[in-house]
Amino acid sequence: MAYVQGEDLEYAWSGLSTDQIDSIFADLKQHISSLRELQPPAQGVVSSALQNPAYDCRIGNRFFGPMTHDEFHSLTLFAHADLSPRNIIVKGGRIVAILDWAFAGWYPEYWDFTRAHYNLFFDQDRWEEYLRLVMPCYEMELTAERILWDRLPEPAWLQARAGRQLADLWTLALRRERYVVD
Repeated sequence: MAYVQGEDLEYAWSGLSTDQIDSIFADLKQHISSLRELQPPAQGVVSSALQNPAYDCRIGNRFFGPMTHDEFHSLTLFAHADLSPRNIIVKGGRIVAILDWAFAGWYPEYWDFTRAHYNLFFDQDRWEEYLRLVMPCYEMELTAERILWDRLPEPAWLQARAGRQLADLWTLALRRERYVVD
C-alpha cells in the first residue's frame, strides 16, 4: 500500500474554487467512463470484482450473489460502488486517487449513480448536482432506492433476527413493512 499526497474531497471541498471543483468532476467523469469500458470476465453476472459474492451496506450486512443479470437487471458494468467525497483524494484541484475499492464489482449500470447519493456529505445538494453532470443519470432507480432508504429500517435489523435466512432482502423487507409505492 502506498501513501498518496492530498486530502479527501470532503475535507478540501469548502476551500476549493468553482474552477477546481469543475476540474475534479471532469476527472471523475473520465474515471467513471474508464470503469464502464471494462469488460466483465463473465458476461452478465452481478458479483464482486473477484467474481465472489458482493457486499453493499444498503442491502444489509451480508454478501449476495453472484447472480446472473437476468435475475437482477439487464446490463452489468464495473462500478466502484462507494464514490463519495471521503473516498476521492485531491491535490491542486485534481483527483490524485480514488480510495476504498472494497465494494467494487460488476453491478447493474445504475449502481454507481445511486450509491454515490448514499452518503452523509455536508454539501449534499451541490454534490448531487455535480454527479448529474458527470454520470449517466438513473432517476427512477434513485427514487426507488430513496423510498427504501427512508421507509425501511436500517439493514442491520436483519442481523438481529437469529435464524432468519436472507434469500431476498427486498422481498422480505417489503413483506415486513407492506409499503405501497405510487
